[in-house]
Amino acid sequence: MSTDRSQVRSLDDPDVLVQTPATIFDAIPPLTPRTEREAEFYQLDDGEMFINLGPQHPSTHGVLRVVLKIDGEKIVDLDPVLGYLHRGVEKICENGDWHHAISNCDPLEYVASMFSEALPVLTAEKLLDLAVPRRADYIRVLAWELNRIASHSLFIGWLALDLGGITPILYGFAERDEIVEMLAALTGQKLLFNYFRIGGVNGDLNHEFMSRLGDWMGRAGAQLQAGMGLLNENEIFVNRTKGLGVLDRATALRLGMSGPPLRATGVPYDVRRAHPYSVYPELEFEIPLRTEGDSYARYLLHIEEIKQSLLIIDQVLHRLPDGPVMAKVPRLLRVPPGRAFAALESPRGQYAAYAISDGSDQPFRFRIHDPSYFNLQAVGDLTRGHLLADIMAIMASLDPVMGGIDK
Repeated sequence: MSTDRSQVRSLDDPDVLVQTPATIFDAIPPLTPRTEREAEFYQLDDGEMFINLGPQHPSTHGVLRVVLKIDGEKIVDLDPVLGYLHRGVEKICENGDWHHAISNCDPLEYVASMFSEALPVLTAEKLLDLAVPRRADYIRVLAWELNRIASHSLFIGWLALDLGGITPILYGFAERDEIVEMLAALTGQKLLFNYFRIGGVNGDLNHEFMSRLGDWMGRAGAQLQAGMGLLNENEIFVNRTKGLGVLDRATALRLGMSGPPLRATGVPYDVRRAHPYSVYPELEFEIPLRTEGDSYARYLLHIEEIKQSLLIIDQVLHRLPDGPVMAKVPRLLRVPPGRAFAALESPRGQYAAYAISDGSDQPFRFRIHDPSYFNLQAVGDLTRGHLLADIMAIMASLDPVMGGIDK
């Protein structure tokens, strides 16, 4: 079949013919370098070559393409290429009303959507100076912490899977499925919950949810210990994560990182304590810390955070007050003019939004701070000098979700 597109020899491998303009299979972009960094990266020394990792590779945890410069099996440098999942969510939120923004933000943190959908809710409530009923605030914390455990359970399974372990991902999904089943009883959905509302939540706790939650809480601790037993002292897992991808405190702060990758360097920053919101100031819990800064430390922090989330859930169930779950909010919501910034601690770090209102029923500007985007900046520093197989463990330990990065 004839084609108008000519074929040229790949810049990576002269024996391979590619169509012009260069396709995804050609690691080198068919453009003049636009920055000094591009010119430096796409210059090969003797013995070096380029190789694509992704964007379809499962270990990139989403649609992420990483161009690797390697010398044999050793990683010399890398260039993350974003944008394969771009949907323009921020602009979509500006073209709908404040209520629509909740469901538009759900797919950003799609394995923990209770956190991303809360951003337009929290910013609107700040602009409205709206008092949320205490019962609704407690229910929000309950939903957040359940969703955090579900996300962390998948993280543990993914980390093991990227290193060749099959069983932990089955444990992780079993735990996650139990949680999303009970959240489905509460919200009606298993993935993109659309449960939060400006002024409260969409529905009170029900019998099915409480029954499932009670059964699960009775065995959650034992299930966590069983999962830890598979990995914590597994010789292969420990050897492939301990001392791998070491991140120092100064670099983490310079890159604006947050969440477990930052706390694994000894920085005790957690939005729930640093900038308290909802009813977190009334609850007792600790901020787990490590100082090693490696992939194993980041794994251990997720385990400890699950334990703290279980402690928070137990307190919420004992302190849950009676009362309404929604404030009185007009159906057509016109938010007063102003600017607001709201942040919360998601499973991956500080999730935040900056919103501007012009007094209409739509956000005038809505900008989202996604922790995965900032944490992903460290991949280049963490992988240089390591082997090609090590990039899987390093990227998995950062737990990126591309939905929020390509927003």
